[in-house]
Amino acid sequence: MFYEVQVEVLAESDTGRLKKIKEYYLVQAVSVTDAEAKMYKEFESEQNDWDVKMVKESKILRVVGNEQ
Repeated sequence: MFYEVQVEVLAESDTGRLKKIKEYYLVQAVSVTDAEAKMYKEFESEQNDWDVKMVKESKILRVVGNEQ
């Protein structure tokens, strides 16, 4: 199952001001809790402040052609 995760990241702009940026991720997980935990693991080394704002079940059934 896939989940859409919205993360808000505090980043510095070109002018040096701090700005909140929303980033969206598609996460393969077994539950909302699992998807959120995967994002925390992904961002654990991030220097900037960040927060998971939303996790919801995606309507995407599968990803085709994503060989790694």
